[in-house]
Amino acid sequence: MFNYLKEEIDAVLARDPAVRSRLEVVLCYPGFKAIVRHRRAHRAYERGHYLLARLLSQRARRKTGIEIHPGAQIGQRLFIDHGSGVVIGETAIIGDDVTLYQGVTLGGTGKDTGKRHPTIGNHVTIGAGAKVLGPITIGDHVKIGAGAIVLKDVPDHCTVVGNPGRIVRRHGQIPDIDLEHGNLPDPVLDRITALQAEIDALQQGAVKDGTDK
Repeated sequence: MFNYLKEEIDAVLARDPAVRSRLEVVLCYPGFKAIVRHRRAHRAYERGHYLLARLLSQRARRKTGIEIHPGAQIGQRLFIDHGSGVVIGETAIIGDDVTLYQGVTLGGTGKDTGKRHPTIGNHVTIGAGAKVLGPITIGDHVKIGAGAIVLKDVPDHCTVVGNPGRIVRRHGQIPDIDLEHGNLPDPVLDRITALQAEIDALQQGAVKDGTDK
């Protein structure tokens, strides 16, 4: 247990430049508190104590603003930054070294039974407000941009942005911890910018032709 807590605290220290001490993580970080309480609720859930597990998870929700169903399977060193509004569904599976920002939902679509929630690989970063919905699989080392809505599987080493989520980068260079989820490529904006530049060039050409005449 001591080693587990140390790993979780170190994960926060490594990924949040605002933190000053381990004690600050333990006392002040809702993401850390939510994960520790989820471990207790999950143990009760696995033993068939479903009501107790839900009571523990709902108490953690009231305390932290983070709702994690006790059935969710969460790997090591999950970092939930700020955490307000994060929702993780019952059949969600999360790998190791995952980072979730505020407002992230790992939810269902309302149409599925059985496995209804996403499976998230290792070393995944999901930006603020992103929604990953349905029994889909998100590969290792994936970045999902803020506000994206992802409804389909995503292979390893990809970057996803937009609504609906679209892959804009594959097999890029992967840093150890990549927190730049707000600085992602936007191919639609790039195309609009290119089209605007072409229109401006045509307009300038038309004006020049008129002047020459």
